[in-house]
Amino acid sequence: MKGTIIKQILADHLVAGQLEPGQDVAIVIDQTLTQDVAGTMAYLQFEELGLERVHTELAVSYVDHNTLQTGFENADDHRFLQTVATKRGVYFSRPGNGICHQVHLERFGMPGKTLLGSDSHTPTAGGLGMVGIGAGGLDVALAMAGMPFCLRTPHVLGVTLIGELPDWVAAHDVILWLLQQLSVSGAVGKALEYRGPGVTTLNVPQRATITNMGAELGATTSVFPSDEVTHEFLRAQGREEEWAAVAADEDAEYEEEMTLELSVLEPMIAQPHSPDNVVPVAELTGMPIDQVCVGSCTNSSCQEMMTVAEILRGQQIAENVSLTISPGSRQVLEMLARSGALADMIGAGARILETACGPCIGMGQSPSTDSVTLRSFNRNFPSRSGTKSAGIYLASPAVCAASALTGEMTDPRELGEPPSIQLPEQFLVDDSMIISPPKDGEGVEVQYGPNIKPVPEQQALADVLKGEILLKVGDNISTDEIMPAGAKILPLRSNIPAISEHVFEPIDRDFPARARKCGGGMILGGRNYGQGSSREHAALAPAHLGVRAVLAISFARIHRANLINFGIVPIEITAEDYDRCQQGDELRIEDVCAGVQSGGQLMIENATKGFSFTGSCPLAERQAQVLVAGGALNWAKQEFKGEEQ
Repeated sequence: MKGTIIKQILADHLVAGQLEPGQDVAIVIDQTLTQDVAGTMAYLQFEELGLERVHTELAVSYVDHNTLQTGFENADDHRFLQTVATKRGVYFSRPGNGICHQVHLERFGMPGKTLLGSDSHTPTAGGLGMVGIGAGGLDVALAMAGMPFCLRTPHVLGVTLIGELPDWVAAHDVILWLLQQLSVSGAVGKALEYRGPGVTTLNVPQRATITNMGAELGATTSVFPSDEVTHEFLRAQGREEEWAAVAADEDAEYEEEMTLELSVLEPMIAQPHSPDNVVPVAELTGMPIDQVCVGSCTNSSCQEMMTVAEILRGQQIAENVSLTISPGSRQVLEMLARSGALADMIGAGARILETACGPCIGMGQSPSTDSVTLRSFNRNFPSRSGTKSAGIYLASPAVCAASALTGEMTDPRELGEPPSIQLPEQFLVDDSMIISPPKDGEGVEVQYGPNIKPVPEQQALADVLKGEILLKVGDNISTDEIMPAGAKILPLRSNIPAISEHVFEPIDRDFPARARKCGGGMILGGRNYGQGSSREHAALAPAHLGVRAVLAISFARIHRANLINFGIVPIEITAEDYDRCQQGDELRIEDVCAGVQSGGQLMIENATKGFSFTGSCPLAERQAQVLVAGGALNWAKQEFKGEEQ
């Protein structure tokens, strides 16, 4: 890792451990962000620590996921988030101000800094040359409390970019190509660092699109250099003084390297039901579509929206298609309106949604039964759209706009000359929808709605774990399948007993009832268990139902950390032992506490089948302490109590 950007930034923030690939380290976090799905619980957890104010340089609370107010729950949570932010020293981005990653890129991100966010797409900030890492809300709460963030030093994959993108080929096509090559688990334990002459041909929003979807590769983070292109972007945002040059040393060493010739790329598309099921758009041209959605934190910048508007100008969308547009921020929306581009979209028949995540997380605009929906988003897992039978395809905004006009999958190169859209020399800057915290929160009353329930208490880890395998699932199970999102379920995120009734709902509706009847138990998973969103409810809600261990061939990084944070033992097993165990088998694990504290080897007895096998739970020292304490909140309280004494 000699001289890489990743190593430089981590070294500048290192407080414990050695920066060697695979070794555990602890780093200082400069900035945090939360969004309202995880934010409500994160601030409830922060409140449990008894601290008056946050301890990071900057903390921002965004409301961008749960903006549909079909009942009192979301509005109550917004009020809680605003009042707790005011009291605890957190900037509050109001509903309607935009998607957290887009707004943070515009208004807060800084080259060379570290950012921890309660959203898996926090690496979007890598487009500015900062190390952004997604984590569960509890990890973010601890960072706001001033505690270092622990992670395993990633292997750095250096991606050399050569040439420049051809006409009609977008940044989205770059990351889709990488997903095609590497798969959704191909960068687990790694960080991607982009380099080479092709980097200078990409502006900051394009770079951010690429780093955003590094999360779909399983990467810890992704980063571009901070160069003159970055400088110009921050100058246009009125933040020139926050620019700093960040670049790898000329003799930087990478654990892995690959090269991408940008000029040979073509428009790409991800087919259902995985972001790595990628083929050229040309292979699917002519396929009828029913819905097109443009936006999300991946492709909702001013440049992308202007491109869509230019394609739609003077045209009408096909009569069989519903087209929705979700601008990424209030800044983007107002610039569209003032330029006339918004009128072009409306005139073509587009439905303009608010500046929020919206359809990307199934929060409205669920497609019809058995339909085909084309989206410029980052994920297409089963049921994520809110319609289980729908086929979700992912492509660039240009592909989406072209296809909306024809009513079928369309290669935008068929449209002729592409629009020439440049970033503005000066963005419209208006931060009136961001509420700055006062210097002192004394006298501010935090307001709790009736749907906000206390943080569930966690019990210390038992030395003997026994129970039934409540569910056996396959490879690449996502957190959307463990703890689904959508307009019906997400309003319950601050009410753990209520949201727990929906655990594994897309896979097995009877799971919660079976877990209660059995008094808890264990889960058996395949490879890359828990991929996707960072939502800690996918660990917190199963823990509430009594799940005490998950056995899997391998785990996604964030979900594994969340399991540990909520006292669930993540145990890695072999593919052979996975095949030998079945749902309903009774398992028994003894000497659990000693095992997790001494290297993580655990002997597991399958009492039903009459055989034993070994599982592995390798943990850093702090992780072992957290797990034995019954979770990170218990552990942190003990740490703060010890400091007081």
